[in-house]
Amino acid sequence: MPTGSLNAITDVPGVRVGQTTITGDGLNTGVTAIVPEGWEGTLPAAVAVGNGYGKLIGTTQVEELGVIETPILLTGTLSTFRVADAFLTWLLDRDPHATSLNPIVGETNDGHLSDIRRRPITPAHVHAALDTASSALPAEGCVGAGTGTAALGFKAGIGTASRNLPAPSRAATPSAVAPAPSRAGGYTVGALVQANFSGVLTVLGRPVPAEPIDADGNSCMIVIATDLPLDSRQLGRLARRAIFAMARVGSDYAPGSGDYAIAFTTSRTPSYADHDLRAPFQAVTESVEEALLNSLTMARTTTGFQGHTAYAVPHDRIRPQ
Repeated sequence: MPTGSLNAITDVPGVRVGQTTITGDGLNTGVTAIVPEGWEGTLPAAVAVGNGYGKLIGTTQVEELGVIETPILLTGTLSTFRVADAFLTWLLDRDPHATSLNPIVGETNDGHLSDIRRRPITPAHVHAALDTASSALPAEGCVGAGTGTAALGFKAGIGTASRNLPAPSRAATPSAVAPAPSRAGGYTVGALVQANFSGVLTVLGRPVPAEPIDADGNSCMIVIATDLPLDSRQLGRLARRAIFAMARVGSDYAPGSGDYAIAFTTSRTPSYADHDLRAPFQAVTESVEEALLNSLTMARTTTGFQGHTAYAVPHDRIRPQ
């Protein structure tokens, strides 16, 4: 399917990304913030759990109410709770009357390349990622929450991609008005991933084996954004396809892996028919697959905590022969 102009989650109108990166002195970690326009008034959302060996703060309320009421943050495992607390401060500063908030914070374990027990992320790091969020092309690879992650035997990190799809020709019901896209000609689905899982790298069906990296974690966080007019149930179907897409790049879905996807839409007027979901499903599958590959091909060899090294995938090994 055709990509958006940036081939990134920020192709979805109103979606911004900000990142804070921490390196040096045995540290390779950070924060990635996905900030959709209109989050203050809640946006339809859903979570899918492939394997729940991880932390995704705020999950139960999203499942219960079918909405997010904050941006979405990603970080390293043991910093999750410090990030959530700093995030809560940022939210309270913007709503002086709030007595209940549901910050969404996900993680993967970057302890192979970063001194994870130091929990180095401060409120300043969290607030900077949120305050600098931009609709520009996000940096990929060794940046933000992906600074210290590895996947499929190679150095990985943050990756993103998008797909455009036309508006359906049919309405959701015989009497309904066909949903109007917010972008001329159709809608956009975007993905952002924090890749940190095991398996054998597979590129367009071709395995690219590597020595396994002896590391805790083996997880993946996937964020799906769209402007499609979907309800929470339909977004849950998209989120499940995001986890399915991990198989296309070689995930082994290890028992110690925390594989999560959260999908949201910037549209508050659900009017999309289930029988028209084939194209959105394909858009999710393609964008997640490419985002995962981008997280690897944009990463660089990194030596970190206690001299541990994760090597970048050699590009000549994945080019067509």
